[in-house]
Amino acid sequence: MTKHIKRPEQSHLLRRFWKNAAGFWGKRGTRLSWVLSGILLLSILLNLATSYGMNVWTRGIFDALQERSSHTILLLSMAYLPLLAASVVFSVLQVYARMTTQRRWREWFTNQLVNRWFKNGRYYHLNLVSGAPGNPEYRIADDVRIATESPINFVSGMITAVLSAATFIVILWAIGGAFTVHVGGMSITIPGFLVVAALIYAVAASGFMVFIGRRFIAVSESKNQAEAEYRYVLTRLRENGESIALLQGEDEERNGVDRSFKIVLRAWRDICIQTMRTTIVSQTSGYIAPVLPIILCAPKFLDGAMTLGEVMQAASAFTIVQAAFNWLVDNYPQLAEWTASARRVAALQASLDELERAEIGRVGRINRCEGKGAALRLRGLSVTLDDRTLVAGAEIAIMPGEKVLITGESGLGKSTLVRALAGLWPWGGGEIEMPAGAKLLLLPQRVYVPLGTLRRVANYPEDPHSRSVEEIAKVLKKVGLGHLVEHLDEERPWDQTLSGGEKQRLAFARIFLHRPDIIVLDEATAALDSRSEGQLMALLSREFEHATVVSVGHRSELEALHGRKIVLQRGRQGAKLLSDVYRTPKPVLPSGRPRKGLLSRWNSSLAHRTFRQAEPASRM
Repeated sequence: MTKHIKRPEQSHLLRRFWKNAAGFWGKRGTRLSWVLSGILLLSILLNLATSYGMNVWTRGIFDALQERSSHTILLLSMAYLPLLAASVVFSVLQVYARMTTQRRWREWFTNQLVNRWFKNGRYYHLNLVSGAPGNPEYRIADDVRIATESPINFVSGMITAVLSAATFIVILWAIGGAFTVHVGGMSITIPGFLVVAALIYAVAASGFMVFIGRRFIAVSESKNQAEAEYRYVLTRLRENGESIALLQGEDEERNGVDRSFKIVLRAWRDICIQTMRTTIVSQTSGYIAPVLPIILCAPKFLDGAMTLGEVMQAASAFTIVQAAFNWLVDNYPQLAEWTASARRVAALQASLDELERAEIGRVGRINRCEGKGAALRLRGLSVTLDDRTLVAGAEIAIMPGEKVLITGESGLGKSTLVRALAGLWPWGGGEIEMPAGAKLLLLPQRVYVPLGTLRRVANYPEDPHSRSVEEIAKVLKKVGLGHLVEHLDEERPWDQTLSGGEKQRLAFARIFLHRPDIIVLDEATAALDSRSEGQLMALLSREFEHATVVSVGHRSELEALHGRKIVLQRGRQGAKLLSDVYRTPKPVLPSGRPRKGLLSRWNSSLAHRTFRQAEPASRM
């Protein structure tokens, strides 16, 4: 697998979206989806029936007014109340069915997408490959919402429009009848002239809308992307607030925020221009539609061929038919917004598809398998990044209980190597063997501090209440955080409150709470002073005598705390493990200070060896 994701063509994205989204009504969905869809269709039919009843009532009331029949007016006035009540009840039912379907669909679709995003660490891998879609969190939160809300609105609106058009075209045809036009001594008869007028008007209005708003989809997609980038810039500002404040980088950050915001404003300006254009058509259509049928019916009313009630019924029916025909006109901006969001969601799905295919194909990926004897065994391991080989052909075995230090120049790929050991970095070649059921815990230099109570922070990633307060407090005191014990159940922005050293002590507390078999430390003590570092490492050695520890670090003091040192050196085809040194770790007091009179330097006579990749040492 290459570390590049090919972006699919725009024309394929909508098909990709529907391929997965439509599963809500398939075998992978729920029965409730069909129940809600049935309720929604029923409510549409009931609303159509009340609209037909209102149309008939309009004809009756205006005919009664023309005839000055007070008795009929009274009866129709009384009949209007139950008709109104039924219309309100059915409308509320339709809103319930529509919004519940949207909510359930969004829930199902989001769960499907998030499950795939989390699986096998893909949420992490997407950040490492080029060509991957940006801001997946915005796509999952906002774009999925729009992509699942709008289709329900469109489908229910389209069904309503089609059924309304079919129903009220019959009324228009029956009431309007034929219209005869005399031109130059010739008589031209137009059957169903009101229907013909409604069709011509709707085609003209829809044509203008499509022509004027043809760029709406592209503009909406650009706007969504700009909004996502702006939100991301603000999120990074908040998350890195301490570093920015210490460096006094407010001016530079403000410039970055302003640049991103200007892009947002330009995108909204384009949306404004497109909306103005479409408003010209929709607003004009909204004012002409109610008046046009009255003007068209006026000749027949004046010569007595139509009653006032028939004119008003025709006007009401014409408005309904016109609204049905102009459904595209009224919903084109929302359709454009949906298309843009659906494409963005589909782009994320396509990226996850590629990662999934790569996982199945195992092409260009590190193979992880079970092994015996060694806690970690590397067989021909290569680690790659953007088609560059960082570590080439590593052959090494780390035995249970060994304390190993990996050193080398900065930028050689040490951190990437330990992420490969932990299974976070999949790209490269060769094999990594671990015993079946072995539990590995990686501590990075930058400690993740989740939201919530300190109890949750310390016990992460397990449930905050899976351990007692007393157990967590005991461990916190052990790692030098006894002053935080009384705040265990307090919710604070701990990521901003705790110092770098306190965060790294918390990371060590997680080791003592989770008791892993293999511990990987990537500069995990860089924020601590030498004495605190020695104390924690000595504590780790005593508490985890039989656990395997692999550390990455540059401090010379770390050498005395490990029994083995592996040095990575730069090569033309990637860094290689060129020296492997064994020694007895220097005894350390609980204070972190070395014991005087004991081993104080590397004992090279014991186990200093230089090896080449083609000639691995006996323990490899």
